[in-house]
Amino acid sequence: MTDICEVVITAPDAEWLAAFTHRLVEEHLVAGAHQIDAIRSTYWWHGEIVQRPEARVAFHTRRALVPVLIDRTTAEHPYEVPCVVAVPIVSANPEYERWVLDVTADAATT
Repeated sequence: MTDICEVVITAPDAEWLAAFTHRLVEEHLVAGAHQIDAIRSTYWWHGEIVQRPEARVAFHTRRALVPVLIDRTTAEHPYEVPCVVAVPIVSANPEYERWVLDVTADAATT
């Protein structure tokens, strides 16, 4: 198990998600992100099945920063209940893992 993880967030608007992503990278809460602007989500919401276009981003960050990302997303996201899931990275290129750790904030200082 590594000290980094992938955090996935979806949003109704690709531009909002891109701006949110930029802020998180700028603040060193994530090292980088891979955004997909066009996905189709299907889910239950208020007793109905909803299908809608969304955007999706996958961040690479320190596992210790996940609570900060959840709090930020909850506070700023347009959805009442935003999707924020962290997936453990069990193995990674050691140089890539070091880069993620080097460019993200220490959770103790956030």
